[in-house]
Amino acid sequence: MGLSIFGKKEEAEYVQPLVARPRVQRQLSYRIANLQGVGARARQEDSFAVANAMDVSQIREQGLFFAVCDGMGGMKDGKLGSETAIASLRTTFMKIDRNGDIAAQLKQGIYTASEEVEAVIGGEGGSTAIACIIYQEKLYYAGVGDSFLYLLRDGQLYRINREQNVCHRTYLEVIREGGIDPADYQDMDEAGALTEFLGMIGLEDVDWLIRPMPLQNGDVLLACSDGVGGVLEEDEVRMALTLPTEQEMCNFMEQRLIDHARRNQDNYTALVVKCVY
Repeated sequence: MGLSIFGKKEEAEYVQPLVARPRVQRQLSYRIANLQGVGARARQEDSFAVANAMDVSQIREQGLFFAVCDGMGGMKDGKLGSETAIASLRTTFMKIDRNGDIAAQLKQGIYTASEEVEAVIGGEGGSTAIACIIYQEKLYYAGVGDSFLYLLRDGQLYRINREQNVCHRTYLEVIREGGIDPADYQDMDEAGALTEFLGMIGLEDVDWLIRPMPLQNGDVLLACSDGVGGVLEEDEVRMALTLPTEQEMCNFMEQRLIDHARRNQDNYTALVVKCVY
C-alpha cells in the first residue's frame, strides 16, 4: 500500500519486470522451378523429381529432395533407366535415417539405384544421376555420369560435382603424373564417353560429398542434365542464376539453348533451388 500524489491510499501498481525474449533463429526456405524439353531428340529420356517442396514442416522434419537423371541415348530404353533411377532414389530419401550418416546413405542409394536399373535393362543401358538432399540447411549430394550441379554464391558460380568420362579420367591420371593442361585431352577419341553410370555392371566410383555443405541466404543451386550444362557456357549459367526469380532463370536458360540452335540438341532438364529467409 502507498500514498498517491493526492494523499489517498492506493494499491501499488505491479509492473512486470522486463525479460529479454530469446531470439528466434531464422531458417532457410527454398523456392524451386524446373525446365525440361525434348530438344532435337525423338522423345524425352530425362527424368526428375522433387519431394517436400510445398510443405515447410516436412522440410524441417525430413529435408528437401531433388534429383535429375539423364537416360542414356543410343542404348536400350534410356527413359526406363532414368525413371527407374528416380523412383529408387526417391525411395532412398524417404527411408534415410536422419540421425545417421546421411551422406553415406545417399551414396549407398546411388549403388542401389544402379542395381535396380541394371535389373530392368540388363546392363545394356543406363542413366546418369544427380541426387541432392537439403537437411538442416546443409546440402548432401551423390551422383554418377556427366550431369551438372552448380552453386551460385555471392555472384560467383561453382561447379560442385565432377564429370565421370574418359577425358576427365585421363586428365586426373595426368595430374597424378605431374601434367596440368586439360585442353590436351578434350579432343581425344571418345572424350565424352561415360566411365560410370547407373545400370552398368560393376559400378565402382560414386561422386559424393563426404561432409555436407552449409547453405546460406541467397544461394542458388542448379541440377541439370548435360543437355543444359554441356551446351551453356558458365557465364550464361551465372547470368541466368542471378535473375530475380527462379522461373526467369529457367526461361533464360531455355532461350539461350534455343539461341545456340544445336542440330543435335539433347534432351534438357534443369532444377533450380534458391535459398531464402
